[in-house]
Amino acid sequence: MKGSLLLGKVAGIKVQVHWSFLLLIGWIVFVGLISGMSTRGTVWNIIFVLVLFICVVLHELGHALTAKRFDVQTQKITLLPIGGVASLEEMPEEPKQELLITLAGPAVNLLIALLLYIFIPFDFFRNLDQQQIQEFFSEISPRNFLFLLFYANIILAAFNFIPAFPMDGGRILRALLAMRMGRVQATQIAARLGQFVAFLFFFLGLFYNPFLALIGVFIFFGAQGENILIQQLSILRGHQVRDAMMTNITILNPEDSLENVVDTIIAGTERDFVVTDGNRAVGIVYNSDLMQSLRSRTNGMQVKDIMIKDFDSVSAHDDLADIYRKVHSAKKTFFPVVDGGRLLGAIDMTNINEFMIFKRPINY
Repeated sequence: MKGSLLLGKVAGIKVQVHWSFLLLIGWIVFVGLISGMSTRGTVWNIIFVLVLFICVVLHELGHALTAKRFDVQTQKITLLPIGGVASLEEMPEEPKQELLITLAGPAVNLLIALLLYIFIPFDFFRNLDQQQIQEFFSEISPRNFLFLLFYANIILAAFNFIPAFPMDGGRILRALLAMRMGRVQATQIAARLGQFVAFLFFFLGLFYNPFLALIGVFIFFGAQGENILIQQLSILRGHQVRDAMMTNITILNPEDSLENVVDTIIAGTERDFVVTDGNRAVGIVYNSDLMQSLRSRTNGMQVKDIMIKDFDSVSAHDDLADIYRKVHSAKKTFFPVVDGGRLLGAIDMTNINEFMIFKRPINY
């Protein structure tokens, strides 16, 4: 995610915070100023939020470390004003595995709450009358810090059980439904329910809390995107790369001039090219790299001067659904297709999308 600061790594997983997280801190300061809160109270509010987001990181690590047990890696954990996101490479299609991975997050919050419960003097709170309780919790302070953190973790766990896909509760619902029906249908039901909940969050947020409205927007588009992804994967499943790859492609030579490459782009529709030495792929020329080189107006440059030599290739027999995930998540989305070291063609997101259009069932 663009504009993120790396905080470090935990169990080999990057933990980063998005720049928009500063908006949450700014909001806390703003609310403190307009409500007349003391500087000490505002500082403790900020400290509380930071500690709470440590709990959010632990929540996401619960997902990530459980996923690792099923050989699913996590690329990173990103902190946003509305919470945390663990970027798993993929969610297992086995419902029981998805259920365990999803339950692990809220379970961490409940475990934190249980540990805090041991250190909280609940007898003290039982001896307070209503007015004393209101005064005691009027501002976050060292005296009530642990109790509020206990309460916040309970709320986090409960909130994540709301069946709003793609939140934890929605994924739990999808996993339970998938045990009785197809994953595509289960995702459709969970996504529709998630979007309905998102509408409720959005309208309630407009009147009560803007962050709730923001969460509603996040849920709506997250549910929509996940639903589309699962539908697309269902179309591609059972097909191989050779079924969708481009075979009629322009091959470049390392000695070709960049001027000739520009002429080729103008004369056709191709943007990225495979560079070969004989029948062996030795590089890739991406349109973005070509444009950047042309801006420098360096005369006499050749393909070998700008081609990317460190690139990934795919096999013609690879599962097309797996390649779609790879292309969908990669920064570069153009891959040579090889078989035994011999170049057969290329594949990118454009022709995968075209393949899905023609293979999509009419009543889908």
